[in-house]
Amino acid sequence: MKKSILGLAGLGLTSLLMLTGCGKSDDVLVVGTNASFPPFEYVGGPSGDEVKGFDIDLARQIAKDAGKTLKIENMNFDSLIVALNSGKIDFVASGMTITEERQASVDFSAPYYEATQVVLMNKDNDSIKSIDDLNGKRIAVQLGSTGDIMAKNYSDNVTAFNTGFEAVMELRNAKVDLVLFDSEPAISFLNQNPQLKMVELDFEPEFYGLAVSKNQTELLSQINTTLSNMKSNGAYDALVSKHMK
Repeated sequence: MKKSILGLAGLGLTSLLMLTGCGKSDDVLVVGTNASFPPFEYVGGPSGDEVKGFDIDLARQIAKDAGKTLKIENMNFDSLIVALNSGKIDFVASGMTITEERQASVDFSAPYYEATQVVLMNKDNDSIKSIDDLNGKRIAVQLGSTGDIMAKNYSDNVTAFNTGFEAVMELRNAKVDLVLFDSEPAISFLNQNPQLKMVELDFEPEFYGLAVSKNQTELLSQINTTLSNMKSNGAYDALVSKHMK
């Protein structure tokens, strides 16, 4: 699997900025996420309804550095940019890949994680050995994800679901040939579904960023400062060790 933690020290260590966010409250920072993308964001905890994960811990540190309380809004992945640009949330932390299409609508932080797409299949299926083998296959994806965008290049038979869990269940029930998914979440689903296997193909790497609306330059600066500080003081690596098991 191709994955790496990106160096962020080049951003520089600037003084922390006080933020106004999107105006829900001066002391609250609202993050939007889709909590079905473990280990970056998922629902769990003692109560079973707490939004947790790598991105959520990053978001909490961003809010803490800003002297604010973090509020989490869990929504469908394909609704996040709409919610951001309508002012319902202040920023997005949801394993969102930086793409040119998204950059036309929002601004991204410095890349904070490198990943790639992988294929999940049932163990008794040996039909996928190269990218060319994806052509014409029945593919399940998470709606609005990178996999959703890429799958359309290979097949006209693509089914998009609101969550990765639903896509994996479609695969388990043999209603699709494969799920195209980001590498780390794929590992999480693989650990919970021993009847599946993961196939790594020669996909290009992708880079996650935290998204803000284009008028939130101070917030973007704060996010980049927090990421840089966390990389420098070891807090970032500690989160990697905590979540990427």
